[in-house]
Amino acid sequence: MENHEYSVGLDIGTTKIVAIVGRRNAHGKIEVLGVGKAKSLGVHKGIVNNISQTIQSIKSAVAEAQSSSGVPIHKVTVGIAGKHIRSLQHSDYIMRENPDQYITEEDIEILKEQVKKLVMLPGEEIIHVLPQEYKIDSEGEIQEPIGMHGKRLEANFHVVVGQMGSIRNIARCVHEAGLEMEALTLEPLASSEAVLTKEEKEAGVAIVDIGGGTTDIAIFKDNIIRHTCVIPYGGGIITDDIKEGCSIIEKHAEQLKVKFGSAVPDLEKDSTFVTIPGLHGRPDKEISLKTLAQVVNARVEEILEMVNTELKAYGAFEQKKKLIAGIVLTGGGSNLRNLRQLANYTTGFDSRIGFANEYVVNDKNQLLKGPEFATAIGLLMESLKIRDRKNGTEKPEEIVEIVETMPENAVVDEQPEFRTEEQPEIQPAKRKPNRLTIGEKIMASVKKFFEEVE
Repeated sequence: MENHEYSVGLDIGTTKIVAIVGRRNAHGKIEVLGVGKAKSLGVHKGIVNNISQTIQSIKSAVAEAQSSSGVPIHKVTVGIAGKHIRSLQHSDYIMRENPDQYITEEDIEILKEQVKKLVMLPGEEIIHVLPQEYKIDSEGEIQEPIGMHGKRLEANFHVVVGQMGSIRNIARCVHEAGLEMEALTLEPLASSEAVLTKEEKEAGVAIVDIGGGTTDIAIFKDNIIRHTCVIPYGGGIITDDIKEGCSIIEKHAEQLKVKFGSAVPDLEKDSTFVTIPGLHGRPDKEISLKTLAQVVNARVEEILEMVNTELKAYGAFEQKKKLIAGIVLTGGGSNLRNLRQLANYTTGFDSRIGFANEYVVNDKNQLLKGPEFATAIGLLMESLKIRDRKNGTEKPEEIVEIVETMPENAVVDEQPEFRTEEQPEIQPAKRKPNRLTIGEKIMASVKKFFEEVE
């Protein structure tokens, strides 16, 4: 199998690193050939803080993906998030020299390049320049200006900015893991590709991706990206709260959160307890599920209040900007019981859990059902779009398919068996054609960095 036949999405998260290999079959559908997953070491709140550990984690995930897919991996499309990401709105315009000629892609690129010259804070780099709507002379609210005539071309842009040092650190880890980075994509944009429908983006929707270290938000309205941000809290801090609040080790805290954690204490019984094994002969410890839910609820409410603040910053409570489709919760943190109900109450918007396999067919073993794979599948979809543009075969619709030859144990989280009796006991855990995307364009500056290094 030649390398150009398939693509790879690489999600470098705070708790896990996932590599997904896929290709288009003869019917234009996407087949997932293999998946690799490794514990993420060296990443904190979406930012690399240990180069060597991150490289080893990437190598481990990629090796497993290669083994399960049976193909070599060379190029990857990588997601970027982290607390250093911020966004801003900007309007700019150009005066066209030949207004008698119709507007082309080149005019739009000139306008985008002008936006990229914005003065940022020291050390910051523009990651994405996303046009929202255009204005030609006195005519506004134009979504597609190509082919139209006019002298003054103006546009509103959503500009995503990040620290160049963090971008280079990710690029270095990928490079030293023996891989070529095909493109960088903002992770909430990738997640939205995997879990949102066109109708939701049209009506108005906010995707809230609760990861291990960060919570990523992207808001769409009228099929246009309106707002993005990264909240520096995720599922990891809930585990830390349980560890401190219940005075137990991190492994047991994570198990408690995954198996028994609930976002709504009122739905838990006072009489139900979990028994935590004592360390090295020490007495066992009993923890009430209601107490556990109270610890979880306090932190989840804080995260949801931050989400509310971002919704207000966008103006989601105004009639013209109202999110008719509400909120889609995804990411590993969205597996928390009763989270949807709490999100409905806290934000006032109807919410649902976004499963990445809504675009996956024939996933008989439900290997990719968990919302924690949304970003990785979205990155794979973005990578395949890049290939389609280069080959001139871009497809308007995408369906992901799991091939029958995929090993049943390609991605399996070995969770310990818990008893749900009155006093269950925790068991020890087992182990467009030829058109570049913005993600591809920013690779030029990253490659220049490597040329200087080498």
